[in-house]
Amino acid sequence: MIIIHSVEKLNGYLTEIRKEGKTVGFAPTMGALHQGHVSLITAAKKQCDIVVCSIFVNPTQFNDLSDLEKYPRTIDADCVILRSAGCDILFAPEVSEIYTAHELELKQQHMEDKSWTMGKTVDFGLLDKVMEGAHRPGHFNGVAQVVSKLFRIVQPVKAFFGQKDFQQLSVIRSMVKQLDLPIEIIACPIVRETDGLAMSSRNRRLSAEERDEVKLIYQTLSIVKENYQLATIADLKKLVEVAFKLSALIKLDYFEIVDSETLQPIAAFDTSRSAVACIAVQLQTVRLIDNVIMY
Repeated sequence: MIIIHSVEKLNGYLTEIRKEGKTVGFAPTMGALHQGHVSLITAAKKQCDIVVCSIFVNPTQFNDLSDLEKYPRTIDADCVILRSAGCDILFAPEVSEIYTAHELELKQQHMEDKSWTMGKTVDFGLLDKVMEGAHRPGHFNGVAQVVSKLFRIVQPVKAFFGQKDFQQLSVIRSMVKQLDLPIEIIACPIVRETDGLAMSSRNRRLSAEERDEVKLIYQTLSIVKENYQLATIADLKKLVEVAFKLSALIKLDYFEIVDSETLQPIAAFDTSRSAVACIAVQLQTVRLIDNVIMY
């Protein structure tokens, strides 16, 4: 595996790769890698000739600076994982390689930066206003900003993302379509622990007691999926609310059953061709999200 830190060097290397007629697959990450990330590399290797993984903790998608500071940086361990997974190139840039000082200043002043759209108008409609967007204003703008920058640097034919961040996946698909980027977005299934907990870099911040309790998340989602043909959406939402009220450690931020394309809450299952149950919970210092595709 080749480790590259500069945009210029990466561009030069990938230019030679493309001259050989090879296709490039891309998995953007923020590091602290786990088997969920490995599944992205595995999928990319099956579909592309060369696999690039980026590790970049993106400052513009954090509303809380303390959350940014606490985000785990485990580059040495990540390199071991990537080599074992067969990744070809690790792109690990410094912030100055991705952002100008002006772009970072706009973020600090809570001002919108539209330079990443390259002059085009990008409107996510309600995709970035609900669920995570409502709880973390500006978060998805930061995600779209950095992903669009990375896409233009790497220029992959396919990019691989985990389904765990379902709303992020929807925003990125919308961004690619609106910016007319020639990239196919591949959604990879959620990878779970043996007790059902969705793998996440944040899981390592859970205490032993919290780690045991959070299995309630997937248990509850599973019950919802198993019973959706037998109950109303209102009944299922009540079931989830009651389940988490009984937990002393977990606070339910939201539970929504939404249309998989619009991400808008649905009132009845027969009003949507495909629905997703999405959940977010807060523990003492960790916030976790998860989802299951209902049908």
